[in-house]
Amino acid sequence: MMEKFNQPPAPGARLAAVTPITGRQIAYLRTTWLRITWLTTTWLLAALLLAGCDAHGEPQAAAPPPPEVDVATVAAEPITLTETFTGRIEAPETVALRPRVSGYVDEIAFTEGQLVKAGDLLLRIDPRPYAARVDAAKAALAQARSQRQLADVEASRSRRLIGRHMISQEQHDQRQAAAQDARAREAQARAALTSAELDLEYTRVTAPVAGRIGRALVTRGNLASADQTLLTTLVSVDPLYVYFDSNESGAENTLASVDPDHPVAVRVSLTGESGFPHRGRLDFVDNRIDPTTGTLTYRAVLDNPDGRIRPGQFARVEMPVASLTAALLIDRQAVLTNQDRRFVYRVADDNSVTPQPVVTGAAVGDRVVIRDGLAPGDRIVVNGTQKIYAPGMTISPHPVDPRPTDPQPTAEGALATRS
Repeated sequence: MMEKFNQPPAPGARLAAVTPITGRQIAYLRTTWLRITWLTTTWLLAALLLAGCDAHGEPQAAAPPPPEVDVATVAAEPITLTETFTGRIEAPETVALRPRVSGYVDEIAFTEGQLVKAGDLLLRIDPRPYAARVDAAKAALAQARSQRQLADVEASRSRRLIGRHMISQEQHDQRQAAAQDARAREAQARAALTSAELDLEYTRVTAPVAGRIGRALVTRGNLASADQTLLTTLVSVDPLYVYFDSNESGAENTLASVDPDHPVAVRVSLTGESGFPHRGRLDFVDNRIDPTTGTLTYRAVLDNPDGRIRPGQFARVEMPVASLTAALLIDRQAVLTNQDRRFVYRVADDNSVTPQPVVTGAAVGDRVVIRDGLAPGDRIVVNGTQKIYAPGMTISPHPVDPRPTDPQPTAEGALATRS
């Protein structure tokens, strides 16, 4: 086609008419050409700048330093495993006070709810009728004593006369029998006096044991019947008993670790208390497991010198059930969970971290026993696990002491609670 246009016209051919281009069209074409040229140049310059930055630009930012985390070395130590039981406080001695003699209440000598000592006067029953009986018994005894003395004289005289054959044997026997009868009557009168004096003494109702007195169930002027009317109640408060039950499996573990020659120390916590602030000792284990409940009953003795603890309170008892000579303990916050699996971040020699599955056991305060998954000497991350975003990453270890700052029992090792 270009050849066609380049060929000269044939001789005698007519030339087509050509329309001339106006000045406005020329200006439009020139403006369009300038715009295209400007855009093309701009794109080329931008491409050159980008290429120059990639090839000769500033270097990229340096990688951040490894995060610093707390790292502890796992070590073995002795601990004592414990279990916690629910129990109830009971008084070793509970007394329902009733009068031993009948009479009208003359005096109430105690303040309800106070601590009393053994022998303290609590109530008094009108003593006048019983004092009169004592006087009558004394008079009867004096009379019996004089009759016995006379009978003794007659019996002595009879023995002399019978030896001289001055009285008959029958008379002698009668006088001897009379003397024996008089002595028996004197003894009877003496016993009656003792009984009357006891009744007079029983008009003073005293505390049979030391403890805390309850409320008065009678008031002055009321008739109290012997062995029937309940006057008040009294419970001993120092020491107290804590009764609690363990299931059969727990009982087997406990009995295997309890030395009957040495009291087992227990710790007790009352309602509203944190921790186990009270100390006690195990002093009784029942002789059989209850077949209906499958439990074994224990009893611990709890000192209560100030009387603050009261019978009937609920208590939690922490009792040792086993001892471990080399347990692995780590901080609880070092143990992480992934669904139903537990793991820790173990630190390698090159300070890289990898998740290590573990099996946890008993809790010891803020620490937990590791039953499987770690060995003594392993390094683990105990604080700062949130800074670890990928397994295998490198960390900057900050060594910390794996043991708690508060002192733990050292005689038998740390106390642990089964989880």
